[in-house]
Amino acid sequence: MFFLFTTIIYASAFLLIVLSWIAGSKASLLLYGGSPERLNRKTRKQLVWSAIVAVPAVGIIAGTLLMANTMSPVFWEDRVYLHLPLVLTPLLATWLLAVPKLWKLWKLTSRSADAASQADIRKQSANPLIIVPFQMSALGAAVIFYFLLVTPVPLQPAKAIVPILLWAAASFVLWRIHDRRYRKIDSTDAKLNLQPWRRAIKGVGIFCVAAGIASIALVIESENSRLPSQLSMTEGPMDFGGGIELVHNKTDAMSVAMLTGPREVKPDRTFTLTAEKKTVTLASGKQIDVWSYNGQVPGPELRMKQGELVEVTLINKDIEVGATIHWHGLDVPNAEDGVAGATQDAVMPGGKHVYRFVAEQTGTFWYHSHQDSRVAVQMGLFGALIVEPAIPSGKSSGEDVTVITHVWDEQGLSIGMETGVQRKQITPGTPVRIRLINTQDWVRQKYVLAGTSFQVAALDGTDLHEPSDLQDTHLILTTGGRADLTFLMPDHPVFLSVGSDKNLGILLSRDGTGDIPDIPKTEVFDPIHYGTPGDTLVTANSDFDREFDLILDNKLGFYDGQFGSLYTMNGEVFPNTPMFMVQEGDLVKTTITNRGAVDHPMHLHGHHMLVLSYNGELATGSPWYSDTLDVQPGDTYEVGFVADNPGLWMDHCHNLTHAAVGMSMHLMYDGITSPYTVGTDTVNHPE
Repeated sequence: MFFLFTTIIYASAFLLIVLSWIAGSKASLLLYGGSPERLNRKTRKQLVWSAIVAVPAVGIIAGTLLMANTMSPVFWEDRVYLHLPLVLTPLLATWLLAVPKLWKLWKLTSRSADAASQADIRKQSANPLIIVPFQMSALGAAVIFYFLLVTPVPLQPAKAIVPILLWAAASFVLWRIHDRRYRKIDSTDAKLNLQPWRRAIKGVGIFCVAAGIASIALVIESENSRLPSQLSMTEGPMDFGGGIELVHNKTDAMSVAMLTGPREVKPDRTFTLTAEKKTVTLASGKQIDVWSYNGQVPGPELRMKQGELVEVTLINKDIEVGATIHWHGLDVPNAEDGVAGATQDAVMPGGKHVYRFVAEQTGTFWYHSHQDSRVAVQMGLFGALIVEPAIPSGKSSGEDVTVITHVWDEQGLSIGMETGVQRKQITPGTPVRIRLINTQDWVRQKYVLAGTSFQVAALDGTDLHEPSDLQDTHLILTTGGRADLTFLMPDHPVFLSVGSDKNLGILLSRDGTGDIPDIPKTEVFDPIHYGTPGDTLVTANSDFDREFDLILDNKLGFYDGQFGSLYTMNGEVFPNTPMFMVQEGDLVKTTITNRGAVDHPMHLHGHHMLVLSYNGELATGSPWYSDTLDVQPGDTYEVGFVADNPGLWMDHCHNLTHAAVGMSMHLMYDGITSPYTVGTDTVNHPE
């Protein structure tokens, strides 16, 4: 419904600009209508234009009121308080002032030529009350469209009032212009001649002045948007979530560099990952240049046991922009998180960095560079990371299949680097776990398992409680999202379809042969009501220490000197986005609302968010912990977590294209500092 309402409002605002301006231009030309008969026809048409202009105006009003009746105030309060006055005022002026005057003029020109003097008719046709309401409507619609493109949310009256004051001033100027013309008309019958060239020159002059003023404003805005040469991630506007304000002595603060994994103990498992450029051959036979870990794309799958101390050495051979390793979804100590400029400096060519952490969780995760991450992930600096239980469950280990999907240039959607249908032999009766990982930027990927019932055993690396059997159900994974599907292998082929058809996927059968089963008609998996409730440290009824609001939106504007579509967090882009401040041990609740036009997979580092409610509906199924939450346009999620992992943590949209233009903020623990910086004069560029 949100998409429908916003479409109605956007389309109506655009139409209102065009139609009102046409109607206003025609109304201003009535003075030059000529004979009473001709003016009579033009006046009749102007009455029709009054009705035409009312249609998009009513569209804006209806869309706004429907939104206000069905959605929470965060979606509509700016539209009610800002948009409605801008459309209602001209609409009422048109029908209460302009239409009666037009009706009177139409009646006047319907009489015989002797019934009224030409001068009286001419005077009536130039009345500002006939003209200005239409032009006010066009200007008001333009301001509404501006508010739609540059959203003043959270609603800030001081900023929002400026365009409204400009609209009021422009309307007053138009009134004075038309009123002056109206008063100049005398009682003579001298014929008035329309001089288009004078109107054109005047219009061009007004346009040039307006364009000049706008150009100066845009240049200033562009310069003000440039990123600083050096900036600490610990700086920025602080939001305390309604809790006590945190004031600490910086001399007693702890650096994120000290929040490491065990350094003196011998690791249980070691890996070395070398970031380097490679030219690889796609399944199609085409060769492309990639960035790789250990010469592989995706990088090697890292497997470990829960509780093991893991050491990973990153070596950067020749990636000029630098590289790091971020363990997506794995809650490691802050210094091991792999974010350039926040928890470490980027590893430049010839350098290395050692990560150490204890794998506390079990599940499906992945790793990728968090230096210029939009380009790095696109180019191939990523791989799967699997943490297995420390103690086997007693069941047969079965088959474990990792399906990591990505879109490669020149090839398109692939499983790893492979296209088409892969085939795998699995003995009937064998327990099977399929681990789905979606790495592609700005792609919500669809997966269908055909030929068997199955369970969704885990989401985002966390097991679900008492999952039930599913059939004819598909999963949608957002960028960075993961899901584990489990089932017992039947004595017939099973097909995992990636993208909902038979062109890409994995066929499982006794001997690796057989026909691909038909893809059934499916419904989307609903994690809110799946499984049964379990024990959690946070519930919807918890007494939260801090409650934050995070409003996601989009607007047109400048970022680092470049104009384009920006994706905002509480109305701002980095480095002006809020920093959510917490103390260790706080129970934290965040309400995430997407007012924008596109989806935002929100990824909080170092923590898993428990979904408490979705669009006002409480979660009643298994506890659903997410580290990459897909927030669609019109969605509102309430999530909670315990602040139990001190540090400076990124919280950003994992559509990395969005993060690259400022859709990034931080969760900041009291008493934490960082020695690392970002900015144009540093090597660190996390997005």
